[in-house]
Amino acid sequence: MEAALTAAEVRAVKVAGAPTEGSVQALHAARDTGRHAAVVSNDSAECVREYLALHGLLGIVDEIIGRPILRPDLMKPSPHPLLTAASIFGVTPSRTVLIGDSLTDIEAAQAARARSIGYANKHPKETSPADAGADAVVLGMREIADFLIQLSRTS
Repeated sequence: MEAALTAAEVRAVKVAGAPTEGSVQALHAARDTGRHAAVVSNDSAECVREYLALHGLLGIVDEIIGRPILRPDLMKPSPHPLLTAASIFGVTPSRTVLIGDSLTDIEAAQAARARSIGYANKHPKETSPADAGADAVVLGMREIADFLIQLSRTS
């Protein structure tokens, strides 16, 4: 079942569309300002890797933490993927920030004791990222890139 799901995800990459507007700039801004970037996803790591490769982004993402094989209990909102990323980078989770577009992203960050930025990419749902406890909310990923660049200039 896992192999079939992963194969379907990888096939779907070809029709998934371009990266979210501003996300490529945000990844470059993180890299250019000395920060690490990981993709933490409930999709398979193979799917994420294929997507990044298709769009020429593998070189600016340091780690890909995908769905744990045969362990759905460790998917977000579990803190497991965020704790894994923090461990790989050698930092405490409180030194990390998760940028996410779902409530489970915010919940995972809270459970890991990480910071969170809610990306409000759709009309408000029942609970907004701010209502869910996100530390900040942005309406566009370009805001992240601009902030990182501005922050590096004032440091």
